[in-house]
Amino acid sequence: MKIIDTIKISARSFRNNRLRTILTIMGIGVGIGSIFFLVSLGYGFQKVVLDRIATSDSLLSLDVFSGDANNDGVIAKSELSEIKKVKNITKVTPIITQKTQIHSGNFTTDAKVNIVEPNFFRMEGINTEKGELFGTDSGNLIVVTTAVLNLLHIDKNNFKNKKVEVNILTGDNKDTQKTVEKVYIIGGVVKEKSKAVVYVPSKSVSDLAFNHYNRIKIRVSSEGQISPVRKKLMDKGYFVSSISDTVDQTRKIFRVIKIVLLSFGMLALIVSAIGMFNTMTISLLERTQEIAIMKSLGASAKDIWSMFLTESILIGFLGGALGIILGFAGTRFFNFILNLVATNFGGMKVQLFYIPFWFVVFIVVFSTLVGLITGFYPAKRAAALDTLEALRYK
Repeated sequence: MKIIDTIKISARSFRNNRLRTILTIMGIGVGIGSIFFLVSLGYGFQKVVLDRIATSDSLLSLDVFSGDANNDGVIAKSELSEIKKVKNITKVTPIITQKTQIHSGNFTTDAKVNIVEPNFFRMEGINTEKGELFGTDSGNLIVVTTAVLNLLHIDKNNFKNKKVEVNILTGDNKDTQKTVEKVYIIGGVVKEKSKAVVYVPSKSVSDLAFNHYNRIKIRVSSEGQISPVRKKLMDKGYFVSSISDTVDQTRKIFRVIKIVLLSFGMLALIVSAIGMFNTMTISLLERTQEIAIMKSLGASAKDIWSMFLTESILIGFLGGALGIILGFAGTRFFNFILNLVATNFGGMKVQLFYIPFWFVVFIVVFSTLVGLITGFYPAKRAAALDTLEALRYK
């Protein structure tokens, strides 16, 4: 029997038992849709979290700290050139961190000031919620967190050209340190309500002649160079940390979450597969005499086996396609409701579901495979029917 004839005969049985076939396909579709919805939710959560904590540059960045406890935890300016000599380091940006006071109008607040170079933000993965980050020619522009605006009673929607005075400590010796007040203009705001942080361009304090750094941020040439560069720096006595460590741990956690969500979806699919097996078994009993007539007319056991197996594969494939439609519709509807609620309560819109293309292909192949496995036993049983006994079957 030709393949096209096998498909036509299998499709004809769908028309003869439309309601049962539709319900079976819907059962498979609901199971596949559940897997599609839950796994895409897991991928979506992972993508949202990783997009918040990492960028392409920050994943290739390392934070270098002093390993000398007797040196007040600072890195001498003279050590910067030695760090730059390490192979496969493409960018180096030093950071000076101080506790400070900020004044604006009648308000004063304590905050942390980070004296940084413009490329620090990209390497740290920091973006502004409003305004812009300062560049090499930004003059006296600074970037602050929303916590600073709140403490200084500055409107987040009206911070442009607001002047603030920042107290900066000069000198490396605590006994000779003095406070210098610098006047800046707020150029950008980073969304952070829990930490009062001010980012000041290092060029604006070049006259203060700092001889130490609290931290040095470096960028390596590729992901494969993170471990070798880290080892070289640690061998030199530095303490080195990387955001990639956090990202790796996060991925491991979400891997477990996706497995748990997939397990819940598989339960629905198992129930649907049992229903499909039942449908194919009933179909076998109802068509016993039809099978006997086909065999008496010359159909081989292989033809009967192929016919039943094709029918189950088609049900699995159609159930998978329906499952993708149901799952996709479910993700869109749930995300719409979630963003509607978030917008009404002043939150941000977020794309909570992420669906990789390979996963869509996998779902179709997987559902077809489920149909194949479920229909294998009924097909084998149909092929093994004795023609005479089948003709006498009532």
